[in-house]
Amino acid sequence: MATTSHFTFSFILPRLSPPRHDHPHHLNKLLSIQAQSRLSLRTTATRALGSDSLGDFGARDPFPAELESGFADKVLGNVDTEHKILIPNASALSLAQQDCSPVSPLQKPMSVDDAQKLLKKVIGWRLLEEEGGLKLQCLWKLRDFKCGVELVNRIYKVVEATGHFPNLHLEQPNEVRAELWTSSIGGLSMNDFIVAAKIDEIKTSDLVPRKRIWA
Repeated sequence: MATTSHFTFSFILPRLSPPRHDHPHHLNKLLSIQAQSRLSLRTTATRALGSDSLGDFGARDPFPAELESGFADKVLGNVDTEHKILIPNASALSLAQQDCSPVSPLQKPMSVDDAQKLLKKVIGWRLLEEEGGLKLQCLWKLRDFKCGVELVNRIYKVVEATGHFPNLHLEQPNEVRAELWTSSIGGLSMNDFIVAAKIDEIKTSDLVPRKRIWA
């Protein structure tokens, strides 16, 4: 919606004695001054408004606190400043945004210390130390068996594109258990945590038991 601004300009015209009919010179001089005043009014208004309806109005001087903070040095650049859009690398992305990578059988499995650090980035998962190596495990308690089947289907749709599949167990009457590890290296790899993070983003609020509200 366009906004219309109104500006009032005041001009003080020189006081002249009333024109005398018998002195046309005085009348011509007064008319000339009035014409110049109108021209000055139009010119001032044009300069103020600029090329559009906003012009330069609305600007203000910075507050003292803003000057002390040096905000201008932080937000303004020189005319030769080069601005670049940086694309975040894989390490800057969240685990759920990363893609799984091929794992060489010669690669060593992840250490317990590294796994403990990454475990903080996934929700509801825990580490299992077994003879075959470290594993990730997550357990969901759902409303009923049908909801368990639905969760398994949602997990499959999410991990299908990764090519790295968890072991899924649908247990009676209302539990789903998922386990992740990289069997080719006998332990955990980054792929396991990436898939765990993707599974974390699956909506489950409509599958879990409803909370009872006591009056």
